[in-house]
Amino acid sequence: MNYTAADLSRLTLRGVLFDGYSKKQVDSLLSKIVEDYNEMNNTIHELKCQISTLNETVQHYKVLEESLQHSILVAQHTAEQIKANACDKAKNIIEEAELKAQKIIDDANNEARNIQAKYEQLKSELFTFKTKSEALLQAQMDVLKQMFSE
Repeated sequence: MNYTAADLSRLTLRGVLFDGYSKKQVDSLLSKIVEDYNEMNNTIHELKCQISTLNETVQHYKVLEESLQHSILVAQHTAEQIKANACDKAKNIIEEAELKAQKIIDDANNEARNIQAKYEQLKSELFTFKTKSEALLQAQMDVLKQMFSE
């Protein structure tokens, strides 16, 4: 850059005849000011392009952030549903196992009662057989006694 704002404010042009300014000096000054102005405009244009690109990038990242936040919410919701389903399934498995266990216990109790009843029946039959056998033996002893007593 040729001139700063301070340089321009301190700048003095030499006067020439008839209280005018030197045409060469004015043209040279204007040429340098135009050059600076063009350079400034180019820099401003480049910076505006960079700002635009950066704004587009920021917007892209904002959209990406929103998408990721939505994905996280969906993942959390899905995880909660999976957890709830797993808990329900576990509860159902436990209830089913408890029902099966109760049925096995009930079947075992019924079998035990049946075995107890059969045991009692066999015990009764054994007692009856013993009693009949004793009576039969007693009767045969009585017959033998009568036979030998005659």
